Amino acid sequence: MKRTERLGSTIAPDGTRLDLLRHDGEFSIRAHGQELMSSRRHYSEDVMAAAACESLTGMSAPTLLIGGLGLGFTLRAALPLLPKGARVVVAELLEDVIAWHRDPVIGLRTAALDDPRVDLRLADVAALLRGPAGQYDAVALDVDNGAEAFTTASNSWLYTGEGVACTRNVLAPGGRAVWWLESRDRSFESRVRGAGFGVEHRAVSARGGRGPAHALLVAIRP
Repeated sequence: MKRTERLGSTIAPDGTRLDLLRHDGEFSIRAHGQELMSSRRHYSEDVMAAAACESLTGMSAPTLLIGGLGLGFTLRAALPLLPKGARVVVAELLEDVIAWHRDPVIGLRTAALDDPRVDLRLADVAALLRGPAGQYDAVALDVDNGAEAFTTASNSWLYTGEGVACTRNVLAPGGRAVWWLESRDRSFESRVRGAGFGVEHRAVSARGGRGPAHALLVAIRP
């Protein structure tokens, strides 16, 4: 039987412990002992990146904000869809998560972090969403399981009326925000619609037709 290796651990600001694990060559991150993300099941993250980049077609220098580095799949999926003049700001809350990607012994690192278009920041994405108006053409938020924050309690703000309003404010007209949700949340959809977004729900599986169905909430600023 192949054993599971714990490659690293870190503590979120609210005290939640996250573990980076490897089993049979596949990586996963767990919180509270439950799997948050896995290199075996990242199809929904790939689709999320594509959904965020749909509105950027034809733009020579768009700016995309990605909330959460995680295992890096959203970033990796977005880069091939973006022009050379694009800028991708990735906000990662935990310094240890960035360190895992930079540690050659762990083996998470990919060419994505070396791409000159990538601006990786040790930052809470909530702070960036409170920034100047209209600075992003698209925002992809995959920082927790949904409006009932699972990983870090402070993530709940992202799904509040204020958080949604700030997300709308930092988007340029015609820009879009995409939230990854563990399952469809009609109450959150209503909140996003009430902030003046056009809203679309998309169901997507974890493994491209297999595995549990997750949800993407795609919101377009008029």
